[in-house]
Amino acid sequence: MLILALLAWIYLAGCHGRFWQSGPILPIALPKSAPPVAIVVPARDEAEGIAAVITSLLTQDYPGPFRVVLVDDNSTDGTANIARALPGANRLTVIIGAPRPTGWAGKLWAVSQGVAATDEELVLHTDADIVHQPGHLSSLVAKLEASGCDMVSEMVALRCQSFAERALIPAFVYFFQLLYPFAWVNNPLRATAAAAGGTVLIRRRALSRIGGIAAISGALIDDVALAARVKRGGRIWLGHSQQARSVRPYPGFGDVWAMVARSAYVQLRFSPLLLLASTLGMALLFLVPVAGLFGAYWPIAVAILVIMASTFIPTLRRFERPGDVPAFLLSLTLPAIAAFYMAATIGSAVSHHRGHGVRWKNRAYTEAGR
Repeated sequence: MLILALLAWIYLAGCHGRFWQSGPILPIALPKSAPPVAIVVPARDEAEGIAAVITSLLTQDYPGPFRVVLVDDNSTDGTANIARALPGANRLTVIIGAPRPTGWAGKLWAVSQGVAATDEELVLHTDADIVHQPGHLSSLVAKLEASGCDMVSEMVALRCQSFAERALIPAFVYFFQLLYPFAWVNNPLRATAAAAGGTVLIRRRALSRIGGIAAISGALIDDVALAARVKRGGRIWLGHSQQARSVRPYPGFGDVWAMVARSAYVQLRFSPLLLLASTLGMALLFLVPVAGLFGAYWPIAVAILVIMASTFIPTLRRFERPGDVPAFLLSLTLPAIAAFYMAATIGSAVSHHRGHGVRWKNRAYTEAGR
């Protein structure tokens, strides 16, 4: 088993799309032209942070016309009223969402209503927990123009302040890169497609080509589903952002667990066989080398752990702050972190098969695509 784990890590480190490089990063740039942009923000019970989010969007220094459309998805905490009271309301449209039709995921139903209310050439979907620097929209449009892509998306900087966040959130980004190497996503000759739902800029013609948001209406991992559709007939780009950050907190380990469990079994298409394969694969990669330290072939186990840790360091350095434990020491905790994610994935499956399904914003989805 150790030899198999070693071969797997040699492949991942050398041949798996350089996933460990933790790049590329969206450059700061100005677009050559400035086509009209509609910014659609779906929101459900986001009163705590919506003022900062909408203000950051209304104050973009984009040189062309743009407007912000907030779709309030049946909030009960006054989210819409807070947004309406903000300065710059002449650029803001607030839509109170209609009841969600059967088969639609809540976020996508809200997004579809926002898209239907606009006609701008470009559409930016962004979550209601993302704060943007003033030049972010310009940089996104500049990247779309320069690359010739139909869609540009970013993994925004995630909140990493509490002990649980600092211990577990960098690995969330690491595992996402492992699943979807950004170099492969950005390569038009490869089928790998992914996006990060916090920031997705798409050409309206590309959205029309795939049948609009309705084409992915039931998708619970909507960003990846959208990227797959768009890439079938066009090009996409996925990178990291230094111009946008999430303000959603995960103060405790239970909060991170819930965040992972919310989509883990969905990612496996609700398949027990895929769950088994995923669990065995993760165990081979992250747990077998640790067990191997206590056997006769411990030098092989050490070599594996060195390779493993080396691939984690670039991601850790993205989150590193002065005074933190050095990244090379934190990288040695990756097997324990992987065990946490494995347990959360299994917990996600158990919850689904007990009939609880996926739950988010006090809304349950008990079946795939429902």
